[in-house]
Parts: sequence; structure tokens; C-alpha cells
Amino acid sequence: MGLQTTFHAPHGGADFLGWRKARNGATEIVYDDGVTRRMVWRVASVVNEARIVDALRVSVSSLRVVPTLYDELKKRAIAIERVGA
Repeated sequence: MGLQTTFHAPHGGADFLGWRKARNGATEIVYDDGVTRRMVWRVASVVNEARIVDALRVSVSSLRVVPTLYDELKKRAIAIERVGA
């Protein structure tokens, strides 16, 4: 069974978090609030994808998705860099 790649907020919001592999092989994290905000980050270090999935799962369950995402990635020592808006 593969890892889950997309998550939607369970609290009625349209918040979406997901991860994907870019054409160059880099792992990217995508956030979309369903209205106006879309953000993309590149994972700057080699990381087990299960750790990314855990961070996304916790973050999307929060009411403040993006700040929680930063906290969860920091806890897991996953470095990211913003690449798209």
C-alpha cells in the first residue's frame, strides 16, 4: 500500500495539503486554501516520505494549517524552501 499524498481539512475548510515529486525528482509540498492562497515548497533535504506524510496529516487537522505545517516540519528536521506562490 502506498503513502497518502493528499489531505483535506476535516473541519469544514477547503484547506488542502499534498506532496508530489517534481520533474527533476525533488519532493514538493503544496498548500491551497481553496480561495486565494496557493503555496509550494521544495523539500531541501533527503527525507523519508513517511515523515512528510505524518507532518501533513497533523497540519491539515489544525485550524491554522500553514503555521502548524512549519512547526511540524521543524520538529521532524525537514528543511524546506519556498518555490511558488
